[in-house]
Amino acid sequence: MKKNSLYTAAVVALLSFPSVHFAQAPALGSAANFVLFSSNGALTNSGISQLTGNVGTNNGNSTAFGNVNGVMNDNNGASAQCATDLLIAYNQLNATTASFFPAPLLGNATTLNAGVYSISGNSTLSNTLTLDGQSNAGAVFIFKIQGAFSTNAGSKVILINGAQACNVFWKVEGLVSMAAGTTMRGTVIANNAAIIISSGVTLEGRALSTTGAIGVSGVLAYTPIGCGSPTLTGPNPPTLASTACYALFTANGPATNSGNTHAIGDIGTNVGLTTGYNPLFIAGTIHPIPDGSTAACASDLLTLYNYLNLLPYDIELLYPAQFGKSLVLTPHTYVMNGATTLIDTLFLNGGGSASAVFVLQLNGALATGTYAKIMLTNGTQAKNVFWKVEGAVNINNYSEFAGTIVCNNGAISLNKGMTLNGRALSTNGALQTDSINVVITPGCATNTLSGAPAITSEPKNTVACVHGDAKFSVSATGTNLTYQWRRGAVNLINGANIKGATSAVLTLTNITLADAASDYNVIVNGSVAPAANSANASLVVNDCGPVGIVFYAASGNRTANFYPNPFSTSLVVALPDASKSSSSELSIYNAMGILVMNMTLIEEKTSFEINLSPGVFFYKVIFKNTLVQSGRLISQ
Repeated sequence: MKKNSLYTAAVVALLSFPSVHFAQAPALGSAANFVLFSSNGALTNSGISQLTGNVGTNNGNSTAFGNVNGVMNDNNGASAQCATDLLIAYNQLNATTASFFPAPLLGNATTLNAGVYSISGNSTLSNTLTLDGQSNAGAVFIFKIQGAFSTNAGSKVILINGAQACNVFWKVEGLVSMAAGTTMRGTVIANNAAIIISSGVTLEGRALSTTGAIGVSGVLAYTPIGCGSPTLTGPNPPTLASTACYALFTANGPATNSGNTHAIGDIGTNVGLTTGYNPLFIAGTIHPIPDGSTAACASDLLTLYNYLNLLPYDIELLYPAQFGKSLVLTPHTYVMNGATTLIDTLFLNGGGSASAVFVLQLNGALATGTYAKIMLTNGTQAKNVFWKVEGAVNINNYSEFAGTIVCNNGAISLNKGMTLNGRALSTNGALQTDSINVVITPGCATNTLSGAPAITSEPKNTVACVHGDAKFSVSATGTNLTYQWRRGAVNLINGANIKGATSAVLTLTNITLADAASDYNVIVNGSVAPAANSANASLVVNDCGPVGIVFYAASGNRTANFYPNPFSTSLVVALPDASKSSSSELSIYNAMGILVMNMTLIEEKTSFEINLSPGVFFYKVIFKNTLVQSGRLISQ
């Protein structure tokens, strides 16, 4: 009898649990490729917005967007298909059955699990809303808002435990407005209403309207990865053949230099003379007159040019005269139909793939501003970056350039203090350099000769604090190796705060702000020439104090201490005030304001493994929904 009672109680208990409705993601179709789209309405931009994904409208115009890392589609076949697919996705979201009915005010440090949420009227996002995937990468979150949807300034959607932005959907029956500094995640679909995205907003997802204008102002928005989205690798790389061994070359024209140019790789011309290069500064062969090697290079250069020229492009960048300006590109073949000017910084984001290839087809001349930079991020390697230029190339003073430049029927001018991690090659035109540093990317077999030095691990960029230490190291193969570390072209000498200037590891102690530089490098000599010259590595020095800079502390004292800082693979957070343990939240952001880690501090001392790229990061400590401390962390 006792067993029967227990069985009956168990059945009753199971039947009393509420039913669970698992959300299912809608089919976005071609709409998945758009970061901003309206089926019927104008799209406008003000300021510099960084957008990855297609942009367009099926009835209206897109204006003032500048260069977009995607295809602009206004009133064409692609926009018509997107409008059809968007309506299908909207109807699927609209037909879902809600399981949860939260209050109109979302966020305020609330954590929600996967499911379908319905709000009967207007809704606002405030503070932080955490979406917990509960270790399920397929967890889907759907928010059905039957009115307008707005976000307060600085509000954030945080994803934890496997939750992905590609699985978050917001169906809104009214105006969508995102206030400055919002971090929004997921696909937002406004039905018959406009979308307004203010300055400083980060959107990992999409903003789509069935009918309504979309306006953005100085935002960072990008389509999410995951959920079956393709992994971008770019086109197949070309075969460099003998051009791989040349740092500087023209098939027809003089090659001349002024000042102290340092190069790793051969230098020459196949028609004319090569003059002005000091053999002491060149780790490679200087070809003063044409020879068999230059003839082979001229032939292989034409093959290389034809390959790059005939590649079908994926994306046209519409404003070549406004290239750069912190534009972020992903692995694709890009085309620019006009003279191109690189201003400020261009980021090439490999998406975590070391084999990601970038090809930039410039149907016009190329020029850069002073101090212009190509920044390689998330696995991108200079050996996989190629520039095809129809016209002259003029890289201005102190610019930092990366990739193999193939200039067709144009002169090349590489000006004072610039650095090139790659090659500069012209099919027909004079080549001029002035006190530059150029290092060929891997591909040349010259340094595989027995005994000749070859660098197998380059010095890495590092970040350190004032009065701290910084190290650069290099690995090389060869026989009877010797090392000479330099800052630019100036040899370093062991002294009070310099150790290992002639060894494989350089250590700088008790560093100051004056030690910061972007051109630390090392020359490796061996028993067989030529020498190997490393790429430049940078040292960033921050006045960060013994445990980081505290930007804000409500009580005037630190709530949490972080050490070591700078850190490499692990970090300890100590809470001297025991009352704040088990209820304090730590959030870490990168320099672009994107959340990279979020956790609850459950003990007075929490130690955790952390894997972040070198650089400066920022943290916030929240206690009882109140900011109590923020500061800076340095990863090295």
